[in-house]
Amino acid sequence: MTQTIQGHKFLWKIPECDAQSVCNISRNNNLSHPVAHVLYTRGYITDESINNFLFSTYDNNIFPPELLKGANEAVTRIIQAINNKEKILIFGDYDVDGITSSSILLSALIPLGANINFYLPIRETEGYGLSVSAIERAHKNNYTLIITVDNGITAHPAAQRAKDLGIDLIITDHHHPPEKLPQACAIVDPCQDDCPYPFKFLAGVGVTFKIISLLYKKFNIQKIPDKIYELLMLGTIADVVPLINENRFWVRYGLSLVNKTQSVSFKTLINNSRLNKNSFDARDIGFIIAPQINALGRLSNPRDAVKFLIDPDPEIVFKIGKTLYQINETRKKIENQVYNDIEIEIKNNKINLELDKIIIAGSSGWPAGVIGLVAGKLTQNYGRPTILFHLENNIARGSCRSIPEFHIFHALESCKDLLISFGGHSCAAGLKLTQKNIPLLKERLEILLCEKILPSELVPKINIDATITLPDLNKKIITDLELLEPFGNQNPQPLFLISNTTLLSTPTLLKDKHVKCNIFSDGIIKPVIFFNRPELYPVLKSLGDKPFNLAAHVIKNEWEGTLRIELQGIDISIF
Repeated sequence: MTQTIQGHKFLWKIPECDAQSVCNISRNNNLSHPVAHVLYTRGYITDESINNFLFSTYDNNIFPPELLKGANEAVTRIIQAINNKEKILIFGDYDVDGITSSSILLSALIPLGANINFYLPIRETEGYGLSVSAIERAHKNNYTLIITVDNGITAHPAAQRAKDLGIDLIITDHHHPPEKLPQACAIVDPCQDDCPYPFKFLAGVGVTFKIISLLYKKFNIQKIPDKIYELLMLGTIADVVPLINENRFWVRYGLSLVNKTQSVSFKTLINNSRLNKNSFDARDIGFIIAPQINALGRLSNPRDAVKFLIDPDPEIVFKIGKTLYQINETRKKIENQVYNDIEIEIKNNKINLELDKIIIAGSSGWPAGVIGLVAGKLTQNYGRPTILFHLENNIARGSCRSIPEFHIFHALESCKDLLISFGGHSCAAGLKLTQKNIPLLKERLEILLCEKILPSELVPKINIDATITLPDLNKKIITDLELLEPFGNQNPQPLFLISNTTLLSTPTLLKDKHVKCNIFSDGIIKPVIFFNRPELYPVLKSLGDKPFNLAAHVIKNEWEGTLRIELQGIDISIF
């Protein structure tokens, strides 16, 4: 059973706990009680499962690339093309996953003597995925082999055109395949129903990495360059795939490398973001480093991002790095404006949250490259699926973000007669349709939501992992929490419940949006900061010495060699 508490903004879901089991986990693994509680909540109960999670090894987490259906055929065809000096074209995607996938395939094949080039479509003018026009351009330029990375699994017309023109096509992807697959000489996608690869949650860059691993085996190359692991880590984190099992291992390994030695491109990204840290974690990559690369794909030419990541000339890297910074700053401003536009529509009841179970909105003024980011924020803040559209020439190109209870890809699949194209995962998808079909799509999705989800579930929620007290906040818990990293999808940063605490002093409002205060409990004082929660300032200010519950992350703050343990507040619940 799961207990629920209504917080100020979120519905808190607090799972039941077996106190004796938590004590056993703590004792048997020399872990602080709150961290043992986190492991118990997340289903790591046996000593074996805990050991495999905390101390993941290559042998326990990595599966042979040969298990991927189509991998052997793909590698055989690539080797043939290398030996015959055929022209090979990599066709990628414009997000970080597609950019890093293209980069590591280039990095691996060029030293093997491949006659290779790459192409990434520009989002605004060409849209997503392999197109017929791209195939025809490749044919005019005498390419005989095209390898897709992070796309292609739904590219039926383009695949047919490649076949007609005598171009061999290798599709490597990680999105849900359609019932009928495109025609290709090899398709590598772990999500195929009959693919025996045990781990189904690789990013596109993970699938590409597997192809490289198998290719290196065939060439009897023992060591994969560190740069490829750096790119694998970047793409895996940026695509928000589950950071469990194999993904967790590779992200950990990639972080360990960049925390020792960074490439010129990585150093440039650090300097751009003004990150002054001795070591970097997955949150730094996901929220600060990767968005700079993504910005080119969202608002400009993603091909420059590939050059930025792998060009050996530092001057070229630095030059593109400046552009990355400027475009990312522009992206932030546009994203905030789009979000504010939708907030106004909600405030004016143009989007009626009392009647609508899904948020759907569109505008010709919203760039296609940022609407997915805004949709994600709306889903998080309002607890319901969101689809935003860029409207142009009677065509709507949309990005969806959903909640765990509603599989958006399956929902779109049931509405495919209304769509020109679609693709994606359970919680994120893209689609294209005529503008006149938007009301019909909304109507059908509302019906599906009514069938699958209770109205009470369409609220923003947080999952509490464990209880904690202020005396628990010591160096031991910081060390133990680091064992749980990297944090991300399906392994989020632990969220703790601190019960019955009080304010020690009046809260402070910083920059009109962040709230800072000090809490007191069990004779201990700790600082708390709530980012982007200005509405909490008057609430906290009015509490006086009234007790309240706090949901918070435990944060390590190191400054000039001094360790401070602080709390990042997420929500409060008043008695």
